[in-house]
Amino acid sequence: MANSVQFGIDRLLASPDLIAQLGDRRVALVAHPASVTADLTHSLDALITAGVNVSSAFGPQHGLKGDKQDNMVETADEMDAQYGIPIFSLYGEVRRPTGQMMSSADVFLFDLQDLGCRIYTFVTTLLYLLEEAEKHGKEVWVLDRPNPAGRPVEGTLLVPGQESFVGAAPMPMRHGLTLGEMGHWFVEHFNLDVAYKVIAMEGWQPDAGDGSVASGFGWPASRIWINPSPNAASVNMARCYAGTVMLEGTTLSEGRGTTRPLEVLFGAPDVDAKAVAAEMLAFAPDWCSGVRMRDCWFEPTFHKHAGKLCNALMLHAEGPDYDHDAFKPWRMQALAFKAIRRLYPDYDLWRDFPYEYELDRLAIDVINGGPALREWVDNPDASPHDLDNAASHDEAAWVQAVRGHLLY
Repeated sequence: MANSVQFGIDRLLASPDLIAQLGDRRVALVAHPASVTADLTHSLDALITAGVNVSSAFGPQHGLKGDKQDNMVETADEMDAQYGIPIFSLYGEVRRPTGQMMSSADVFLFDLQDLGCRIYTFVTTLLYLLEEAEKHGKEVWVLDRPNPAGRPVEGTLLVPGQESFVGAAPMPMRHGLTLGEMGHWFVEHFNLDVAYKVIAMEGWQPDAGDGSVASGFGWPASRIWINPSPNAASVNMARCYAGTVMLEGTTLSEGRGTTRPLEVLFGAPDVDAKAVAAEMLAFAPDWCSGVRMRDCWFEPTFHKHAGKLCNALMLHAEGPDYDHDAFKPWRMQALAFKAIRRLYPDYDLWRDFPYEYELDRLAIDVINGGPALREWVDNPDASPHDLDNAASHDEAAWVQAVRGHLLY
């Protein structure tokens, strides 16, 4: 029962045929702290124990060890003290693997737990690896893992020309795919001539509810959650993230410096959370469905508003009142911004600072892949229908575009 869902790494290790395909070829592993087997052995240790010739490892944003806290906090290359192999950083001096890095292996195993959100940088790291593998004649295998946010799709598509490290391609904020599936779409969309393989999961049922041990609306109830990055502390965060991540482009706290980051619609010392909730429910009540919203207080120990008492709205996308299909985190977060703008018309909402090395665009526009959401919030005449209409069109187009790549 406990092993009713097998992730890609588990299937690889259980398959003599797949291990034999790796043979004596040099293998690189792209991993982070959540890259573990069903018994919580780290994939690096498990592969080497299984006799795989691991010649290098790669860490994405936050590092192989997952110790780097925030945006634009870099990780250096190092040598692994136990195995004597190089560990290359894909969030240090480079974001894209160099020719020297690519020369360290023949086959690249990509084993990152994702959150199902365009802005979560592991999806961009996969695209960059595929593009470099094409250039250097290397093979990429994705050891697939669940999308903990499940299949629902939400948000407008990234506008061409607005690409960044948090926006790899014209996809919506909540994309509904596993990284294995996303890799297939990348190969098609960018017309990549690359040796690409997905070691698919077994038993994953993304549409099954909490009554099934196989899946809790995306995340299997039988598997332990491990932070794939320092602030991804729960499945609740993963469900909310396609909305709450937009707080990173504002002066409002996303809860960094507390124990429940990115599970709040906002926190601020000068905003009345109950008033905002009431305004949200008055302006677009349907966008508040499927989730419990609770006003609370916190005092961040670091980051925005550190040491100040903040009033906040926390989201609970869990429990008996959670409706996976009704919950729309991207719309709900946009609505929270809109409510604040309506209650406090002159509020200094948008944060003007470098975000993911983008110096010329507002962070909120980088995050959203264009200015449309910000413009909707700031336009006093804009209605819920205006944003919903634009998003619904893009969501339908995306669902159609990726339909043929679904593996589960």
